[in-house]
Amino acid sequence: MLSLTRTWAVMAKEFIQLTRDRLTYAMILMLPIVQLLLFGYAINDDPRSLPTAVLVQDNGGFSRSILTALDNSGYFDIVLQARSQSELDRALARGDIQFAVIIPADFTRRIVRGDRAQLLVEADASDPSATSGAVAALASLPAQALTRELTGPLAKRIPGAQPFEVIVHRRYNPEAITAYNIVPGLLGIILSMTLVMMTSLGMARERERGTMESLLSTPVRPLEVMVGKLTPYVLVGLIQATVILVMARLLFQVPMSGGWIALGTGLMLFIVGSLSLGFLISTVAKTQLQAMQMSFFYMLPSILLSGFMFPFRGMPEWAQAIGTAIPVTHFLRVVRGSLLKGVGLENAGPSLFALALFVLVVGALAMLRYRTTLD
Repeated sequence: MLSLTRTWAVMAKEFIQLTRDRLTYAMILMLPIVQLLLFGYAINDDPRSLPTAVLVQDNGGFSRSILTALDNSGYFDIVLQARSQSELDRALARGDIQFAVIIPADFTRRIVRGDRAQLLVEADASDPSATSGAVAALASLPAQALTRELTGPLAKRIPGAQPFEVIVHRRYNPEAITAYNIVPGLLGIILSMTLVMMTSLGMARERERGTMESLLSTPVRPLEVMVGKLTPYVLVGLIQATVILVMARLLFQVPMSGGWIALGTGLMLFIVGSLSLGFLISTVAKTQLQAMQMSFFYMLPSILLSGFMFPFRGMPEWAQAIGTAIPVTHFLRVVRGSLLKGVGLENAGPSLFALALFVLVVGALAMLRYRTTLD
């Protein structure tokens, strides 16, 4: 027979145990709130106010109207007035801008004469979902941008035809193949999931089994413990990265445009940073369950706010600020920039610096926390 008294006693014991495990209790309360906020406020499949650079070679009134129409569309935010094509190319390669608009020198003259005027728009299509809405908005630009200017005799230059044509050049992924964006991004996500979780669980498992005490009884210093523990996982991370890159090329034909030095540097920094973070988690977590919970709590924003699944520039500013503090965000920029754009150390410098800073900060915190744990 079921005894309500004994059942109630077991339930009370579980509630008491749950309240004592403050980390698990906090995860239970915080995780739904974080998911609700991220999916409700931060995720946006139709990004607007995308950074745009313009190269204006025709300073006529029509050019100013074109720029005003682009700004009023809500999709384009003009942040740079370029002086040359090479400056536009560098800004696109670094990822500073999403679009580059070029107004040719004969733009006004060709419209007035009724010739076929053209407006060139170059889009960073390495992430097709980030540019699709803005590219669709460009289709209505010829019919709306010059409605006030093309009056009187100018309105009858080409009856029924658009005053100019918008030529869209999708760079880095002209066919808008989603795999070219997702597969390189998987490199950062897979490395994060495996390295952070394996390291944190491995250290927590030693503490649970009591083998950590045996290690601490030896004359091994904390730094030596940390290096010895993490070095095998560095090799694991390099093997994983090699397998992913080979399969990305063979199965999905992901372009390998170069930038191998930047990619190798970013890969090493990201692996060491992920392992250091796992080591730091292991110094806080008391059990393997807590280590897994903390690792998952780190993985959730890494997947949602890094630009892996959703366009980074489609998120609000506060979400972009959080995403900028996540190392996966910078590593994805290095990987995609190297494979799809062929960027070198110069253009990948800001992201590599952010990864190096993450390694220094997290590594120092892990060492300090580990020394405190030893004491």
